[in-house]
Amino acid sequence: MSTIIDDKIVAGAQDPNVVKEDPIVILTEKVKSLYFFRDHYFENHSIENAINKHIDVENEMKNTLAKFDECKGYEIDGARAKYYYLKGKTFNVVDKFTPQAEELLSKAVKLEPKLIEAWNELGECYWKNDDIQQAKNCFVGALPHGKNKVSLRNLSMVLRQEVASTKEQKIKNIQQGVEYAREAVSLDPSDGISWSILGNAYLSSFFTIAQNPSILRLCMSAYLQAEKDVIAKSNPDLHHNKAMTLKYQEEYKLALESFHQASLLDPTWDTPRDKQNELLKYLNNVQTSINTKGSIKPKKLFQMIQSLNQKHLGPYKGGSYTSGDKCVKLELVHLNDLVPGINLEKVVFGKVVCWIQDSDSVPFAFCMVDEDKTCMAVTLYNLAKGKGVTVGDSVAIPEPFLTKHNFSYLDNNFEFKSIRVETPVVLIVNGRKLGLDQQANVKMSTFKKSN
Repeated sequence: MSTIIDDKIVAGAQDPNVVKEDPIVILTEKVKSLYFFRDHYFENHSIENAINKHIDVENEMKNTLAKFDECKGYEIDGARAKYYYLKGKTFNVVDKFTPQAEELLSKAVKLEPKLIEAWNELGECYWKNDDIQQAKNCFVGALPHGKNKVSLRNLSMVLRQEVASTKEQKIKNIQQGVEYAREAVSLDPSDGISWSILGNAYLSSFFTIAQNPSILRLCMSAYLQAEKDVIAKSNPDLHHNKAMTLKYQEEYKLALESFHQASLLDPTWDTPRDKQNELLKYLNNVQTSINTKGSIKPKKLFQMIQSLNQKHLGPYKGGSYTSGDKCVKLELVHLNDLVPGINLEKVVFGKVVCWIQDSDSVPFAFCMVDEDKTCMAVTLYNLAKGKGVTVGDSVAIPEPFLTKHNFSYLDNNFEFKSIRVETPVVLIVNGRKLGLDQQANVKMSTFKKSN
């Protein structure tokens, strides 16, 4: 026989001095230790042990579950919901969906509908099982019982994955996802997971709403904040998504390094390694295309250059053009005359000699040659699907933004220049300004693993 006295269980009436600690307290600490083991794994293990992390966490999970077996029978009425929640959370420590977690956490929220932590765990359980709607219901259901960062940031993730019936609804979901993530950060500015999810929300906005460099800067700012937190810094998703952002910022060496770090943290996840290889292939293609001037035969290249005609500058010929009520001076210069950064009041003009395929389709990249036979890469953003330029087109770019790339990575050496163009509507192609139909309205993200 046992009796309960002030949250302690007295075991055995024969010895009133033997006091056993409340099993819920014991189990809470045990589950807390389990998650600490997972989240701080690389503080106690070298990065070379990353391949073993999943197995080590599963073993710790089994040890924790054994403690529940020891405490079996103590899931009394007053603590039953907490007991089910803690056991469900234990099963939920692994990345994959476990039916036991769903069953236990469902019991917990039925017994105690105000148990916010159980709602959040159940939502994450549904998320792992790709049941987006049920996950959303859980996170929405938790908020009336108390505003909390976990529900808010998880709602941000869910809204980005939720199927939308229209483009307008998709955009609205992305915008709402950003707001939820911002609110989560405001509740605890030291939580790196919330910062990481805010960065992901901005990255989705870059794809879905506008491919704007300012959005990428917000992404990077959030990811850098996230890296200050040891838990978030150990998450391969953070480094993968940071790498994607760096790629679109055209910080290629840093992007390659971040893809590599994601691979180190989770050697079983192929995507970062694949993305790294794709980026290396793309950069090598750019380098080769510039060096060979698009592999155009000398006679053909000579003819293309000879056909350059300043009338194809369209509204940019004559030394100026009008933008609204403002008259902008434009001096025609050679590609070799450009300096790093924005070249105000300058315009360059050349022939397209090739285009370069990128697996992500963003940006649209091509090479152009001017009358001096200088070849340079051009990266064009916010281009509508199926649009672009073709070999032989004459292209004029006003106030070009130039970047010099000079770095080595593994056995690859890169040294080339590129011009970044944020929207196709500033280009003049064969004497005509490109119309709004060339500009992308919506570009959907294809990330699956990212939060």
